[in-house]
Amino acid sequence: MSVSPCVPPSILTEPPLMGLAALTSRAMRGESLAPIAQALQTRLAANPDDANALMDLSTVELLRGSRAARLRLQGEALARRKLYPQNARIPGAPRLLVLLAPGDFMANTPVEFLLEGAGINVDFLYVQSEADFLRLPPHDVAFVAVAESRANQTILGLIDEAAPYWPCPILNHPAAIARLTRDGAWRLLRDVEALHFPENRWLDRAALAKGEGGAYPLIIRPVDSHAGEELEKIEHAAELGAYLRGHAGDAFYVAPFVDYAGADGKYRKIRIALIDGKAWPIHYAVSSRWMVHYLNADMLHNRAHRAEEEVFMRDFDAFAARHAAALDALKRRLGLDYLQIDCAEAADGRLLIFEIGAAMIAHDLDCPITFPYKSAHMRRLFDAFRHMVAAHGPDHEQTLEPA
Repeated sequence: MSVSPCVPPSILTEPPLMGLAALTSRAMRGESLAPIAQALQTRLAANPDDANALMDLSTVELLRGSRAARLRLQGEALARRKLYPQNARIPGAPRLLVLLAPGDFMANTPVEFLLEGAGINVDFLYVQSEADFLRLPPHDVAFVAVAESRANQTILGLIDEAAPYWPCPILNHPAAIARLTRDGAWRLLRDVEALHFPENRWLDRAALAKGEGGAYPLIIRPVDSHAGEELEKIEHAAELGAYLRGHAGDAFYVAPFVDYAGADGKYRKIRIALIDGKAWPIHYAVSSRWMVHYLNADMLHNRAHRAEEEVFMRDFDAFAARHAAALDALKRRLGLDYLQIDCAEAADGRLLIFEIGAAMIAHDLDCPITFPYKSAHMRRLFDAFRHMVAAHGPDHEQTLEPA
């Protein structure tokens, strides 16, 4: 492994990468992506080896909902090169190398949103084999953005093998990410008294058919699913049978259903980030449905829900103090420099854990007229991430508690 000052000549001649954050921002503002796609296709007609155009076009296709086109175009881009600078060079600024896996939105930590305007030189390196480590670009800190999934375990293993020989500090150690499966996270945290973390069990189809899923009601989802995709609440054996007939997966996560509704019958889901061990609010969603996502929680059209979120974010320090023991345990047990938690406050006052990972999004794309209170909080979170990158120099040491 060596650090090389050289970059592929094509990087110096191609128009710069637009990137995930910029393209997502334009899509969320309601702009049509068709003119962007046409401009990128025109570039490719003139230069079929324009890797930046291929990578940006793959992102456009993903934003349009075509995962297959995303993976095909991304594969073509990576066949040309693996290294993608994210911004024009800033003299004297910290140099961050972000290690990525090929895939869709959930394959990696979406750090582009955290780093917009951060004043950091950022390079993205897609990892597919040991050969990708042979000539690394100059950098001061590396950040492992590869998210936990079955598909990514091999890549995390490659980075883990290279980590002892890395020329600079690594943030988000690959071994800590690899053990962050739903059942693995539960095993790490199951005895923390300040947490209510329902047991997540990995079961194959045959075990579920034999009735090994546990007591009803339960929730079930395919392994590697996120954002509520194919997640359902199961009330009895007949519903479980129907679920299995309707889903083609070979393995599933099963957990007991916890009714966390408040006195008013509404459900409140909280997303927070831990950056260098300190908690920051991302969002607070209020919904009449138990499976809460920010986009389905009627936050856009319900002023009372937004007012509740505003108060939560304003008074977040009180929330963090109330759950200090739980947050400290998450920091110590998981051993990650950056992670996110979807959670709620249980009826007994403990922190109820739904999901822990690093691939959930934190962004500042909400309408400032509708959500005037959010941007300041997100900017503080982004500043914390930037300071973490700048502060982790050559003397930084990482430790992992044993599983």
